[in-house]
Amino acid sequence: MKRLSEDRKDSKIRMPGAMDRGPVQFDSRAAKRTGDVLTIATAEVVTAPPTTTIIGAIKIMTSYGFGRLPIADAGTRRLLGFVTGVDVVDFLGGGIRHNLLKKKYEGNILAAINADIREIMSPSLISIGEKASVEDALKLMYEQNVGGLPVVDEETRIKALITEHDFAKLVAGVNTGIKVEEFMSPNVITANGQMSIEKTTKMMVQQGGFRKLPVVQDSILIGMVTASDIMRYLGSGEAFGKVVTGDIGEVMSQQIKILVRRDLVSTDKDTDLGSAAEMMMEKGVGSLPVMDNGSLVGIITKRDFIRAFAEEKRGIIP
Repeated sequence: MKRLSEDRKDSKIRMPGAMDRGPVQFDSRAAKRTGDVLTIATAEVVTAPPTTTIIGAIKIMTSYGFGRLPIADAGTRRLLGFVTGVDVVDFLGGGIRHNLLKKKYEGNILAAINADIREIMSPSLISIGEKASVEDALKLMYEQNVGGLPVVDEETRIKALITEHDFAKLVAGVNTGIKVEEFMSPNVITANGQMSIEKTTKMMVQQGGFRKLPVVQDSILIGMVTASDIMRYLGSGEAFGKVVTGDIGEVMSQQIKILVRRDLVSTDKDTDLGSAAEMMMEKGVGSLPVMDNGSLVGIITKRDFIRAFAEEKRGIIP
C-alpha cells in the first residue's frame, strides 16, 4: 500500500456500432469464496492523511488519475474517509461544500484550498472486510450505489480497493447476451458547450452528483466532460496557477467545451455489454454516450456493470 503525505436531455448526433463475442462465464462458486474479494481488488492503494491540504489532494488525484482518494490516519493507516472528484467539484463549484468556502473562509479561495482535506471528505465509511467474497462486495456496492469500496482488515486498516472498474474488466470482451439498452440511463442531462465551467459544476452537483455529462454544441454531441476532467483542469497548468493565487473567477468562467476530449467515443443501444466494457478499457473512459440513428438516447457507465452483475436472475451470478 502506498501513502502520500501532504504534498443525463436529448440531442442529435452521428456514430458507431456494435461488436459481438460469446456467453458470460462468471464462476459463481469463486464469487462466493471467502476472501476472494482480494483477487480482483487493487492492492496498491494510494492514501493521504487527513492533514493533506485540499489543493494537495487535488494534485495527488490528478497526478495519479484517481477519481477517489482514501483518507487514512498517517500512523495507524486506519481508514477515515474518502474524497472524490465530485467532492472537489462540489467545493469549488457551488454545491453544499461550497458554502464552507463562502462562510468559513469568506470566499478566500487561497485560504480554503490550503485547508485540511478532512474539511470536505466524506466520513461515511462504507467498507468491506478482507475476508469477504467478490459477491459480498458486489451486493454491497449495488445496495449502497457506490462505485468503490475500501477493503479493510479487522482494525479498519485499508488493504485494497475494489471498484466498478474491476467489475467492468471482468466482462470486457465477453458476449454477455445483454444489450447496452437494458442497463443504460435513458434520461440524459447534457451541458451546452458554451456553458461556463462553474455552471457545469453546479449542474453536476445539483443533479444528484453526476460525475459525467455529455456536452452538446448546436444540438451535436461533441464529447463528454467528467468531474475528474474539471479537477484535473483546476490542478494543473495555468489554471492551477490562478487557483492558488485566488483568481478562480476567471478560471471557472471559461467555457466547458475547452475540457472536452477531441476523440468522441460512443456506442449504440444494441451493443453487447461486454463489447461496451471492452471499448471503455481500450479508450480509457468510464462512460459511453449511447446513439441510435444519430440521436443521443442514453449513457452507459462503469457503475451500470455493477447493476448488471447484481441482477442474479440474469444468470451472471447464479
